[in-house]
This record gives sequence, C-alpha cells and structure tokens, in this order.
Amino acid sequence: MNPSSTLRRLAPILALVAIVCAAPAPARATTPVTSPHGSLKAECSLCHGAKGWAPAEISKEFDHAAYGFGLEGAHRSAACTACHRSLEFAQAETACASCHLDPHRGELGVACEQCHTPRSFLDRAAMTRRHQETRFPLMGAHLAADCRHCHEPQQAGGLQFVALPSLCQSCHLSEYQAAKSPDHAGGGFSLQCESCHRPFRWDTASFDHAASGFPLTGAHRTTACTSCHVGGVYAGTSTDCFSCHQDAYAAAANPNHALAGYSTLCEQCHQTSAWTPAAFNHNTTNFPLTGAHLGAACVSCHVGDVYAGTGTACVSCHQSDYDATTSPIHSAAAFPVTCASCHTTSNWNSNFLEHDSLYFPIYSGAHRGRWSDCAECHTQPSSFASFSCIGCHPHSDQQNTDGHHASVSSYQYLSAACYACHPQGRT
Repeated sequence: MNPSSTLRRLAPILALVAIVCAAPAPARATTPVTSPHGSLKAECSLCHGAKGWAPAEISKEFDHAAYGFGLEGAHRSAACTACHRSLEFAQAETACASCHLDPHRGELGVACEQCHTPRSFLDRAAMTRRHQETRFPLMGAHLAADCRHCHEPQQAGGLQFVALPSLCQSCHLSEYQAAKSPDHAGGGFSLQCESCHRPFRWDTASFDHAASGFPLTGAHRTTACTSCHVGGVYAGTSTDCFSCHQDAYAAAANPNHALAGYSTLCEQCHQTSAWTPAAFNHNTTNFPLTGAHLGAACVSCHVGDVYAGTGTACVSCHQSDYDATTSPIHSAAAFPVTCASCHTTSNWNSNFLEHDSLYFPIYSGAHRGRWSDCAECHTQPSSFASFSCIGCHPHSDQQNTDGHHASVSSYQYLSAACYACHPQGRT
C-alpha cells in the first residue's frame, strides 16, 4: 500500500486525538491537609523521607534547640516518644520532673538540674559538687561511698535526704561497738569518732592525746596503748608516772630508790625521751651542783644510797682530803673545816686568792711569782698566823738591811716589823 494514501486516510482520526489531548482536564475535589504536630512549623523533609512516611527519620539539619530545649548528653540518644507522649510536640514539658520520677519524695524540690546533668542522671561529679554546699561536705572515703549507705531507702519509696543526722555515729555505730583493739565500748571511748578517725582512712586512727590533758612525748609516742590502759580501761586513767612505772621504781638498784626514800615524782629525774639515764635537777635542792660536782658520781656524796638528810658541808665529803693535806698541813695548823674559804668547786687545788685582800698580796704586786709553797713564808706548820719575811728576802743580810733603814726611827729587824711598815709589800 502506498504510504501517502494511508496518511490521507488516517488524518481525520489524528486530528480528533489532538483535540482531545489539548482540552483541559476536568477539576478534581481536594481535601485540606492538617498537620498531626499542631503548631509545629517545619519542613516535613526534616523528619520524613521519600522512602516512606513512617517511621520518621530525624535529619541532621533538625535543630531541637530552636524550639527552646537543646538536646545534650543522654537526651541526644533518647527516643522522641520518651518525652513527646503525643504528636502535639508543643505540649511537651521542659521541666525534668515531667519525665523523671522524683525518688526524693519532694524533699529536695523539683530543680533536678542542681544535682543531675543531661550527661547522666547519676552524674556523681555534679552530685558531689552540690553536696559540698551542704552542712556535710564530702571528704576522703565519703567521696566514693554509695549514696545509699547514708541515704537509706525508705518504706514509702525513695531515699531520705532531709533531716539526716551528720554525726559519725549515725552511720558508724556498728563499727564503734565491734571495735576490740582497743575495745571502744568497754573502754568508755567517746562517740565523737572524728576525735580519732579521719574520713580518709577509717582503719587508721590518730587520737589527739594532748586534748586529754596528757600529751604524748618521747618514748610515750611509740608505746602501745595497752601499756598504760591495762584491761582496755581508758577513761579515768591516772596521769601520774608512778602509776605506770612503779615496778621500775621498786627494781631500781643504782641507786636503790625505795631504800633511799626517793620521791615517786619520777619526772624529777627521768625524761620521756628515755627512762635512762636519769638526770636529777640538783638545783631544786638546797645544794645546787657547780664545777666538778656536776660530773661527780652520785654515790661519791650519797654513800650507801643515802640521799635524804645528806650533809651539805664540804667537810662531810672532803674530810679525808683535809686530813691528808700536807702542804700545808691543815690539821696541824688547825685550819678551819670551812673548805669553801680556800677551795672552789671548779678546782679543789685552786689558790687561796683571798690571801691578797684579807692578809698580804702574794698573787699580785711585787710578790707575784716569787714563791712556790706556803711553807716558804709560813715556817711554822702548826700556826699560819706566824710568818717570816726575812728568810726568803734579800733582807736576810741583816747588816745590809739595817743600813737601808738607818733613818727609820722605829725600825726593827723583825718580820712583824716588816709587815707593820709594808702591809702591801711595797717599799
């Protein structure tokens, strides 16, 4: 068939089709669309995708903070329906208590954010910081303690926070009653646990003994408590040294304390740094120790361990020295037994310096260094009132001496006359 003739035959039909297609489509009835989200004004594509209207897929472009509640911490991963119970999103409350059941029974108010954070409802760091603002700031082991140890669950539900006692014993009474080393209850220990214990280490006690009126010093610092607190008795323990050291007093033999009638005031001789050696303060007696007496053994004066009533006169100890002295012979010359007249505690063989002021200058002036023994002048051992100026002088030449005194009317060649005219040894 000729193609041209075919087109001529179909032309009317094609024209009709063209007219039909060009005519406007009949109008269809439309139903208004109502958003299930109420007043929410946002592009549907922020939550719904082309793959399916449900379930919703929240786009990263959706900014929850733009609607007055930014999502932080655990809120970022929470299901929308956890807070939005209905599709009317504007009806959702922003207060924590609207979603979170209050375990505190209203005792702490509804401002949950004071202790809790979106990071975690049990954010210990935030709760600890808040706790520091209370009348019981957390320290030491309390920082890591479970809240329920002190804030115990109640029968009505929740934990108790208000009107809790802050005394240690309110939580630690069982430890107090169970303590046996030492026995707290039996020993009458105070219930003020903080006087010995610290919140850092409950098992390491450190009692302030000074507060009891008996500060620990020296060896007392390392002494076991039971050494003084026998039988676990602490209250009313005597602070007298003798109450603990009576056995040491009775056993002392050098010197014998009991035999010598020593005072039981141990602190007069002993120190807490060491019980021995003892150091009696002799200055508290009527015979303070000076000079060589400071290093003398006690038994040198206290013979036979006799202390009470020991004589304080020098001769009571130095009688043998007095009797044995030959230069000069004290006993033959009837020297007085008041040893201190010539001797000192620093040097028993010291010079009789008072000779210059009381009698004649022999340690000063022209006679200084001109003699070596008392007998050079005191030629009669039995009498030191006697002396000779002539025997040891150039004046032993009487003729020469007489010549020098020819013009002296009262001159006599006698030692007594020499002293009468020259009492200070000067010409």
